Amino acid sequence: MKRALLLVMLLLAGIATRVSAQGLQKMQQRQKAAIQSAFKKKQVTPKEYYKLQEEQKVIRKAMERAKADDYLSPKEQNDIYGKLQRAEKRLRKYKTNREVY
Repeated sequence: MKRALLLVMLLLAGIATRVSAQGLQKMQQRQKAAIQSAFKKKQVTPKEYYKLQEEQKVIRKAMERAKADDYLSPKEQNDIYGKLQRAEKRLRKYKTNREVY
């Protein structure tokens, strides 16, 4: 009984964490806006801003490649989601690195 319950919980957790293609696009758009906002507020240096923009280009190209066949496989979704998570983490790091501009 416990095993069955655990299995059901794991399956539901897996379904809940799955991200759709539209969700990925929204995440990227929010990141783009956050990067631009941080640069305008002088929270990131021009060099950091350039790095973040390049990273966004890589993510955008990965999304275009994944959508080329009109099917976004779970592996492709996970790869893009990982890239978005790393970009988010890097932006947080750059915004709080206490550099003086």
